[in-house]
Amino acid sequence: MSKQPSVFGGACIIASVCVGAGMLGLPSAGAGSWTMWTILVMLLTMIMMTLSGWMLLESYKQYDIRASFNTVTKAVLGNQVNVINNLAVYFVGGILLYAYITSSGLILQDLLGLDSKIASILFVFVFGAFVWHSTRAVDRISVLLIVFMVLSFAFSIFGLTSNISLETLFDSAKTETSEYAKYAMMMLPVALTSFGYHHSVSSMRAYYGEEKKASRAILYGTLISLFLYLVWLLSIFGNLPRDQFAPIIASDGNIDVLLKTLGGVIDSPHIKQSLNAFSMAAILSSFIGVGLGVFDFLADFFKFENSKAGRTKSWLVTFLPPLILSVLFPFGFLKAIGYAGAVATIWTCIIPAILVYKVRQQNPNQQGFIACGGSLMVGALILFGILVAAFHFLTMFGMLPVFKG
Repeated sequence: MSKQPSVFGGACIIASVCVGAGMLGLPSAGAGSWTMWTILVMLLTMIMMTLSGWMLLESYKQYDIRASFNTVTKAVLGNQVNVINNLAVYFVGGILLYAYITSSGLILQDLLGLDSKIASILFVFVFGAFVWHSTRAVDRISVLLIVFMVLSFAFSIFGLTSNISLETLFDSAKTETSEYAKYAMMMLPVALTSFGYHHSVSSMRAYYGEEKKASRAILYGTLISLFLYLVWLLSIFGNLPRDQFAPIIASDGNIDVLLKTLGGVIDSPHIKQSLNAFSMAAILSSFIGVGLGVFDFLADFFKFENSKAGRTKSWLVTFLPPLILSVLFPFGFLKAIGYAGAVATIWTCIIPAILVYKVRQQNPNQQGFIACGGSLMVGALILFGILVAAFHFLTMFGMLPVFKG
């Protein structure tokens, strides 16, 4: 009899899917709401995203153990809704690749002295080659990157936490800009992107062969992610005063500006190097992970073969559009992540809630795993998704207060 996988192992998979380059956008997104309101936004988002994952699990229950998001959405909500859902999944993947390509170019420009656009092109061709080669190649480099990311994160966090100033962390030197709650709304789309593991829910169900263990793995995975995000945010907010976020926000949260500004308030060159290493590893691991997901999605969508020629076609449709857009129209990391969060509400909030509502209507006496909260939570999740998307577009059109540092 084979040993069942541990819940902790699945939790680590969920946490590794969540925690990546999105972490680098959170300090800039939370600068307006600062420490206490940022903690509240992250906690609320984690709860809603855990519930939406549970709703997906409940929706999958009537289907084959390997049934995917695509299969169940098509079966329950029809082909038209599934097309919209697939377009939203592709858009989020594409805009994230765009953000990672642009940011990598800016960081490599400083490290190698290359033009940022040339650095972005080199980055895509060198590291995109792992995705073209095979999933196995991605697996191997991902393990190395995650180990490297954990070590560099630990070194940088250890250095930052030992230098935390409570006065800075709680913004004790109040100024005329010492308002926080009104800026919390603009943080929500970035926070939501930071808990986007939903394409892995079907994988978790298949991994355990049942829903209850998978639901616990999702809960522990989002809790681990929340803990890591909060340690990171408290470390940044405790070292970099709120009014020094102005140049970072002016650059739309670009990572190179965040790193330079942080470097200006940290004495230790070792912490600076650890922060640079962590940022590059986070972007690279996220780029390869998201790239593989989009690559497989498009290969299936266009029915490209798994031959060298077929994989080349899949590679081109995956990486060329975001690379061309990055070179021609580079805009800030935070802006790109905000768009991703606004559109991700479709498949992380609205579709899971509608799916579970329909499935409960069709099977009123169902047995087994049921997501908590009943119809009230279904409505709350749809409302949460609509509000997050609305906050992004209202902020974009200048209709909500924007913190400028």
